[in-house]
Amino acid sequence: MFLLGLAVYGAGSALTAAAPTLWVLVLGWSVIEGLGAALVLPAMAALVAESYRGRDRAVAYAVVGGLAGAGIAVGPLLGGWVTTYLTWRLVFVGEVVVVAAVLLARRAIPASAPTGPRPRLDRVGAVLSATGLGLGVLGVLQSGTWGWVEPRNPPFTVLGFAPTLFVVGAGVALLSLFRAWERRREDRGADPLVHLALLGRPVLRSGLLTLLSQNLILLGLFFTIPLYLQVVQGFDAFETGLRLLPVSATMLVTSLSASSLGRVMGPRRVVRLALLVLAASVVWLLATIEPAIDDAQFAGAMALLGVGVGLLASQLGNVVQSGVGEEERSEAGGLQFTAQNLGSALGTALIGSILVGALAQAFTTQVADDPRLSAQAREEVGISLEAGVSFVSTDQVRTAAERAGLPPDEVAAVTESYAAAQLEGLKAAILATGGVALASFLVTPGLPAAPRSRPGSPSPAGAQAGRGADGAADLTPPRGREGARAARAARAGPETGPRPASRGRAVLRNRLRAPLRARLRARRRTWPPTPGPAPGPTPDPTPARGEHRTEGRAEPGARRAPRRTGRAPRRTGRAPGRAPGTALSAGGPPPYGCRRAGRRRLTSAG
Repeated sequence: MFLLGLAVYGAGSALTAAAPTLWVLVLGWSVIEGLGAALVLPAMAALVAESYRGRDRAVAYAVVGGLAGAGIAVGPLLGGWVTTYLTWRLVFVGEVVVVAAVLLARRAIPASAPTGPRPRLDRVGAVLSATGLGLGVLGVLQSGTWGWVEPRNPPFTVLGFAPTLFVVGAGVALLSLFRAWERRREDRGADPLVHLALLGRPVLRSGLLTLLSQNLILLGLFFTIPLYLQVVQGFDAFETGLRLLPVSATMLVTSLSASSLGRVMGPRRVVRLALLVLAASVVWLLATIEPAIDDAQFAGAMALLGVGVGLLASQLGNVVQSGVGEEERSEAGGLQFTAQNLGSALGTALIGSILVGALAQAFTTQVADDPRLSAQAREEVGISLEAGVSFVSTDQVRTAAERAGLPPDEVAAVTESYAAAQLEGLKAAILATGGVALASFLVTPGLPAAPRSRPGSPSPAGAQAGRGADGAADLTPPRGREGARAARAARAGPETGPRPASRGRAVLRNRLRAPLRARLRARRRTWPPTPGPAPGPTPDPTPARGEHRTEGRAEPGARRAPRRTGRAPRRTGRAPGRAPGTALSAGGPPPYGCRRAGRRRLTSAG
């Protein structure tokens, strides 16, 4: 599947490089290359999972994620240089060369034999899912032109409203039908397009949603920042790519070096740290959006952005793939890259819509509050905004104002108002990406946490169950006895027992108690004692009526003996073989456990 997808992708790139017309370019680039990428990306994720284990697998996913993110930033640099100084066709020729090199080295790719019957394609499910997602993305993408509620410049209206929400609602309805269809196929025993039970796993679901957020933020920023650099600052494609280079460098370095943080801090903490870094980079980037760019500040903000994305890339690939079994790798890879592509599409559509909407709103406000503009100038601007607004340079706005016949001072006022509106629109779009980064904290609780283990004590079985043989983070749920043992340990929580600091005191306490225990054992072995003389009757200490008890009393004037205040310890039970009311024999110690023996002393008769 991987090699077939590469061949399809290479054919699409070759057709795009030699495209004589626009429709051929669209066919090769959007259709054929898209089909090839849909075959390559899930298979690539499964190949990484099969080829590496444990720590190596985590590093491999970090490398793939870092290279994918860095390619988004390096692409404008290389493509900009080739487009500026050579021709754009060479970009697609380079893709053909890379594909041919990989196909020649196909023997290095491990071949896995099929383990079961060949599944059949769910054509209905594929159509429903593709149409539903496409309508949703289309509605968000055109919201800047059509408007969300009030129609701005749509091709049609629905009951007097903009069609945006209706198109998005139709996409949601088709996705609901897709869900019902997939469950129906599973009930009938047929092969579904997606096993929806996978989305019920918290680790996999949180990983996919975080991947969607990552690409939404990254592609949203990479849609906005080039507009600022090229349209506002007037840089060409190569200069724009050069200023985006710090993102690629820090992203690649961070993704490679932070792959081991998941074993120490846990993927959940690393992802949350990455989201905080992304939010901080957005705040720093907002401070650099000025009419005159500060290259040092802008480079620092881009470098911090690369650190945040690199931290995400170092964890999410391994989390998604390690949350499923070996037989589900390919399906998890398909879900992984579907989430990434959906996030990329929504990032461009949503952030672009926010940018255009904020630009139109800010431009309208600037024109309405500028006293230098006449009513005619405001009317001309209003008509232009109703026809649709796009992010263009101030030179184009100046030319359009001059063609409308406005006086030179009003032309300058309109141009200044549009320049201020540009910066406000860019800041609103960048701020929206920061809001997405903070909102992404809501999907992180399902990510794996750090293993709970105490220093100096063995790790819990639940913590060790999610690790590979070499100690790397491998979140694949174990099976068989190990899985049952790990599940019981996870339900019971961390193991209890004396802490290392108190273990020495416990040992000392046991050593002090050992002699006492030995004596008690010796007394139990020597009981009952040897038989003595037969016991006689016990005198009744109670005096008869009319008699006074005088024995034991002191004579008048005699000195009284000191009174004993201590008591012997209470003991319970009686000697074996002794009837109630009889005295103890004098042949041995009282039995262990007799409470009444120490309260009064009984003597034997004779």
